[in-house]
Amino acid sequence: MADKNTVFQQKLTLNVRGTLLDLSRPKIMGILNLTPDSFYDGGKNNNLENALRKTEELLAEGADLIDLGAYSSRPGAEHISEETEYERLIPVVKAIAKEFPQALLSVDTFRSGIAKAAISEGAHLINDISGGEMDENMFQTIADLGVPYILMHMRGTPKTMSTLTDYTDLLAELSQYFTKKIKQLHDLGAKDLIIDPGFGFAKNIDQNYELLAKLDQLKTLGYPILAALSRKSMIYKLLESDAEHALNGTTAANTIALMNGANILRVHDVSEAKEALIIVEKLRSSSKIV
Repeated sequence: MADKNTVFQQKLTLNVRGTLLDLSRPKIMGILNLTPDSFYDGGKNNNLENALRKTEELLAEGADLIDLGAYSSRPGAEHISEETEYERLIPVVKAIAKEFPQALLSVDTFRSGIAKAAISEGAHLINDISGGEMDENMFQTIADLGVPYILMHMRGTPKTMSTLTDYTDLLAELSQYFTKKIKQLHDLGAKDLIIDPGFGFAKNIDQNYELLAKLDQLKTLGYPILAALSRKSMIYKLLESDAEHALNGTTAANTIALMNGANILRVHDVSEAKEALIIVEKLRSSSKIV
């Protein structure tokens, strides 16, 4: 899909601890789940040795960022304490920052205390599934830390979100949500933001595909867009399969997301996402799409 001429300026650089990360060429974010119960790879990397091995693998495959999470956000996931999240996450952040100092680390948490601890141990970005709704101190913490913040749309919690899918106009309501949140963050002094529309979070299958088809409409918000589609139920349920067999569908969805304006792909499978990116870039170059 060709980019349209617009009157807005989309910010495509992030200040990551004094270094500019250029998102005019989309980046690949590799997923490192540290939970025992994530929907696809729960339990595979929830010890330090395996986490380091997986990080090495993701970086070797070409991941531009690593996203670490220790709180499962799959639909219906049980709540865990902040202490448990800290114990699962922070030692791994510290170890990866030491072992792979070149790696850009994103931490998937909705808790401001965890965010602060992770940044102090070497993380670079915070990825908040709740958009500040589950910790009233998160926005101020992000502003104080001065780090990039991934602002996601969700209703309710992972345990309740599947029941909260009533929208009059999905894209309009997401745009209103992000506009409000962006203003709150700006007012506090936060500057480096990334928009995540939250595929699978308080959205049914039809809504997820409407969002994918109209993803470029969110570019008017003026910030980079992250698409997290990897092996989600919107793919495997449609294909009457399961997460284990959803790689081909994920690649198709990632390709559409890139063509519709995604600046970051959050994925389990880095090599395949990189191949999709190379093909989309070649298509744009050959078609003189700018």
